[in-house]
Amino acid sequence: MASAKKQTPLFDWHKANGGNIVEFGDYLMPVWYASARNEHLAVVCQAGLFDTSHMATIRVFGADAFDLLQWCFTRNLTACVGKDNAPLIDGKCVYGLFLDEHGHAIDDSLVYKIKDGEYMVEVNASMGGTVATHLAEQAKGRDVQVIDLTDQLGKIDIQGPASIKIMAKVLKNPEAVFDKLPYFSMKGHFDPASTLAGQVQLLDGTPLLLSRSGYTGEVGFELFVERIHTVKVWEAIMAAGQEFGLTPCGLAARDSLRAGAVLPLSHQDIGHWPCIHNPWPFALPFAPGGDAFTKTFLGSAALETTTDPSYTLTFVGHDLRKVDAHGARVFLKGEEIGTVLTCVTDMAIGRHEGRIYSIASPDKPAELAIKGLCCGFIKVKSQLQPGTAVEIKDGKRAIQVVIETDVRPDRTARKALKLFL
Repeated sequence: MASAKKQTPLFDWHKANGGNIVEFGDYLMPVWYASARNEHLAVVCQAGLFDTSHMATIRVFGADAFDLLQWCFTRNLTACVGKDNAPLIDGKCVYGLFLDEHGHAIDDSLVYKIKDGEYMVEVNASMGGTVATHLAEQAKGRDVQVIDLTDQLGKIDIQGPASIKIMAKVLKNPEAVFDKLPYFSMKGHFDPASTLAGQVQLLDGTPLLLSRSGYTGEVGFELFVERIHTVKVWEAIMAAGQEFGLTPCGLAARDSLRAGAVLPLSHQDIGHWPCIHNPWPFALPFAPGGDAFTKTFLGSAALETTTDPSYTLTFVGHDLRKVDAHGARVFLKGEEIGTVLTCVTDMAIGRHEGRIYSIASPDKPAELAIKGLCCGFIKVKSQLQPGTAVEIKDGKRAIQVVIETDVRPDRTARKALKLFL
């Protein structure tokens, strides 16, 4: 008998407000409300709100917490922040991977430094137990404690250019919260006992951890709160965002937005193969020049000696048609060369004279009607140069696509918050 699926604290809200519920991992989640297309466009043009409480949070404490993460996590925590490769300091977070000894991805993650000896690890749905167990095994003999908070927190993502004005309406002292809050930084804490809990609060005093990050490529925040506050926080943000066109969004828009931002889906675009030769070299601690690592980490020896010739590459099509990635193949001049990992449609982009524009591009041609382009990732036998045309096929359709280095241009994630106030 199949096990019962889990529900996030917002499940009843989703059902009551037209969410189309699907099974995703161990959870019942909304795939869309009225229109995945409109939800995607809302994030690029206004703002979208996502229930991400299915994701898992792990806390790592102790004198050896840094050493444990420096060994298990792919990023070099002594030199991973900004263009000057500064160390991971209090209030910063960084994207990377947890690998096994074969260099295969267990999961990708954001690691947050709360303070010396205290870190927070955010992993994907249903992966809290797996990653926490992995860390605990590697922690043997170290002074460190690993605590899995799966299903104990609420997590909400607000993404899009209007998200700053919306959050300014629901936060105490928003000017102080937004001050010195660059991309991949955080303030506050979800634990009311933390000394940081007073940094970020709702108007009613509810504490939250506010992270300047997301999975869409657009400016916005990820919010962590105690589970009992999730519905209240969601409804407060929805009410504040009504005048700005805030739209509740489901998994479909989250998937198409992340692909348009050239971000991988764990266990689909990264998985049980050497995690190298892909569009995400920044997840590994490459030295300048990209031919050596700046530290030794779990899986590094396997990556340094791998003979796997395959490459994961980004592609973009010529219209919004897509193939079913499950079982789809890649062909070059009639020869099968690989498989399709992800194929979605970014509804906010179009091509004009060979160039890709976003609906938000300030220089997009007036005559260009944005209808969307398929995009995603393929895994092929060898490297292909940008501009190479290949064909992707499923059982019903064959589509011509082009190898690209980027998908949706003019993304806003890294822009200064003051530009949106």
